Amino acid sequence: MFQDFQACWTPILPSTALKAAPVASQLAGEKVVLFRDAQGVARALIDRCPHRGVELSIGSVKDGQLICPFHGWRFKGDGACAHVPYNPEAKLERLGATALPSHEAGGLIWVYTAPGAEAPELPHIPEALSRDDVSVFIHHEEWACHWTRAMENMLDYPHLPFVHGGTIGRDLKKQLTDRSQMEQRIEPLPHGFVSRTTIDGQPDARLDWMRPNGMTLYISDEGFFLRMHVWCVPTSPNHTRMVLAAVRGFGLYNPFFMLTDRFNLRILREDKAVVESSFPVEVPHPSEEPSVASDKTTLRFRQWYYSHLKGEGRAAS
Repeated sequence: MFQDFQACWTPILPSTALKAAPVASQLAGEKVVLFRDAQGVARALIDRCPHRGVELSIGSVKDGQLICPFHGWRFKGDGACAHVPYNPEAKLERLGATALPSHEAGGLIWVYTAPGAEAPELPHIPEALSRDDVSVFIHHEEWACHWTRAMENMLDYPHLPFVHGGTIGRDLKKQLTDRSQMEQRIEPLPHGFVSRTTIDGQPDARLDWMRPNGMTLYISDEGFFLRMHVWCVPTSPNHTRMVLAAVRGFGLYNPFFMLTDRFNLRILREDKAVVESSFPVEVPHPSEEPSVASDKTTLRFRQWYYSHLKGEGRAAS
């Protein structure tokens, strides 16, 4: 279950996507159903009734309990069976659905990919998503690629002047010469690492990797503050849900917002066309492709993936 993505916190959907009705989703090859309990708390279960295997997401929610559409079994947010019609003496403690730890923060619903387990700690929530002096634009869309390809792309700074030569890579493209040299310095963080890039000795960019599948790009200028948070959420081996949270630090409302949101989506879709063409589908082991010094950050991600998440790495760790 959750092959090569076990025991991980990840956002699955924006909070606004979950209202009164249950919502079906998919995470690392597993069907998941989200619903809100009687207190409005977001809950997650494996989308399968333990009775006859029906998808719970096509059922309904009443009084904060999820009702199976087939025989009316009712389940609480922790998966416990609350009622079985026509069977007042049923041993309810044996009839529960499979629950997943969940958490709601930063405008996102987070799920921990370890059924029935107690999550060791809450997910890392970027500080900017908790500020009350900023506005946040949240967007999600599907890409036809393995999540590791999307994640690697988000951490790859050298592609900017080529893929984004007309947008965020415009200045880099103008400055690029045959003698240009890029250096990357990686520093550990409790939740991943920070990658600082210099070009020809001049500081240029900071990227944070949020283990296992998140990235923050820092964009700041005089009077301007923007944080681009992106999570690459695996839905199936060949599909990834891209969750973007763009934090805008230039007022709670600004007519400029619509333009910046369109600009952010344009950047995302410039990446999409390239990433979806990648072969093989999953990023290869670090030893399997030629790499150069400017690949330092993406290689660090590959090393972590193969030593901590990928099947053989998890078994060995």
